[in-house]
Amino acid sequence: MENTVDQNGLDEAIIVALGCNLSGAYTSREALLEAALEAFSSEGLAVVARSSWWTSAAWPDPAGPAYLNGVAVVQTSLDPAGTLAALHRIEARFGRARGELNASRTLDLDLIAHGRRVISDVVMAPHPRAHERLFVMGPLAEIAPDWRHPVSGETAAYLATAASIGRDARP
Repeated sequence: MENTVDQNGLDEAIIVALGCNLSGAYTSREALLEAALEAFSSEGLAVVARSSWWTSAAWPDPAGPAYLNGVAVVQTSLDPAGTLAALHRIEARFGRARGELNASRTLDLDLIAHGRRVISDVVMAPHPRAHERLFVMGPLAEIAPDWRHPVSGETAAYLATAASIGRDARP
């Protein structure tokens, strides 16, 4: 697995954001996220590059436990809906219970982009708010600084500097 993405493959990049602020049954948040990355292959998602783990205060309420976040670029034959379903199955395996918006969680997997597709039906791609979040754009810029947002055309490197949410995020 590479630590960066071949710039020629960015138009087809399938980007997944990972995050958690609870470690669940694992010894640490990092151990949980590493195990989640390992589980990707069982769902047909081959990790081709991944960022380091970034930490940031809980959002929108910084009184909650801090988050650990990262980004992975994957390859899959799954369509966007199939990719999202696979991510939800992995979340469930790691104890994710969907309920209250922005609640603490053991695992959050977001489909950030599925190639250059712009989709707004069952799946939203690109993720409608990822470009605003340093804890997503920072890790993405680390591994694919020249990736371009399918709608705005801005690079991950630029979006990381312009992000307004999670400005405290750091590797």
